[in-house]
Amino acid sequence: MKRLVLPALLAVLVGCSTQPIYPPAPAKAPGGFDWTYLLGPGDTVNVFVWGNPEVSGSFPIRPDGKLTMNLIEDLPASGKTPTQLAREIEKNLARYIQDPIVTVIVAGGTGPYSQQIRVLGEATKPQTLTYRENMSLIDVMISVGGITDFAAGNKASILRVVDGKPQQFAVRLEDLLKAGDISANVEMMPGDVLIIPESWF
Repeated sequence: MKRLVLPALLAVLVGCSTQPIYPPAPAKAPGGFDWTYLLGPGDTVNVFVWGNPEVSGSFPIRPDGKLTMNLIEDLPASGKTPTQLAREIEKNLARYIQDPIVTVIVAGGTGPYSQQIRVLGEATKPQTLTYRENMSLIDVMISVGGITDFAAGNKASILRVVDGKPQQFAVRLEDLLKAGDISANVEMMPGDVLIIPESWF
């Protein structure tokens, strides 16, 4: 009788362990979600000052979030949209140029840390990714090379800030990647952290 109890208990525990701990991640981002790219350290911007090519150029945003360009030093740039930065540059250039008109174009960048996607745990290549419009879970998994043989893919979760509070949502990576269940694909949001735990068995 005792020999039968242990296998039965293990079966119950294993069965329970397959149940998600967190509510499932919503397939779509919340209604009214309007994402705007913000500049961050490591971004490079092309600044065009109309009629003043000697002031224009390509400039990097430093690790401290500031930008130095012709005639302007240590201008805070991180966390601003390209348009907001253009208006700030116009204000600063007005001391030297009459009625400057500035356009800022992002030449290449990663955005601020608060908008980047982080993938932790049993991904083939855990890393930080630049968020892109309409990015989905499958896009993230392609970028990190999928999951390892040791991953508990269906116990993965997304840590997300909702209305200023951190929340955690369950995702089904094994169903998505191995079974091809497209219903397991969900839309990602800026700042999401994807956590892929290791399987115990």
